[in-house]
Amino acid sequence: MFKRVDHVEIVPENSEKTIGFYVDVLGFRIKSRKEMNISPMKEIIYLELGDTVIEIISVDNPSPKSGNPWEIGYRGIALEVDNMARAVDYLKGKEIPITREPVDLGNSFRGEIRDPDGLLIELRQWK
Repeated sequence: MFKRVDHVEIVPENSEKTIGFYVDVLGFRIKSRKEMNISPMKEIIYLELGDTVIEIISVDNPSPKSGNPWEIGYRGIALEVDNMARAVDYLKGKEIPITREPVDLGNSFRGEIRDPDGLLIELRQWK
């Protein structure tokens, strides 16, 4: 009945800055953009990386996130990387802070970065 996660939605503070981060730094591509003009929504942008899709919803005056990492709700997304060391070096070269240095979990390496709005992005390299 249920096949897969179709997409994840993000409401950013600044949609262009967020699109730039996901496209220019993480390698997503813009799949589509559609103006909405249905208050408070201004535009919906779909970004794609492989079979993963993120829907960026541009809205007027978005409310800030609370900052509590343990509040109820979706906590973050995880991106699989081929080589953790190479991914970390690449991100540092782009001046993206590594918010949690990679650790060896036995069957994988796991690290964390944040997007422009502070949303958690886990990096995972499976062994």
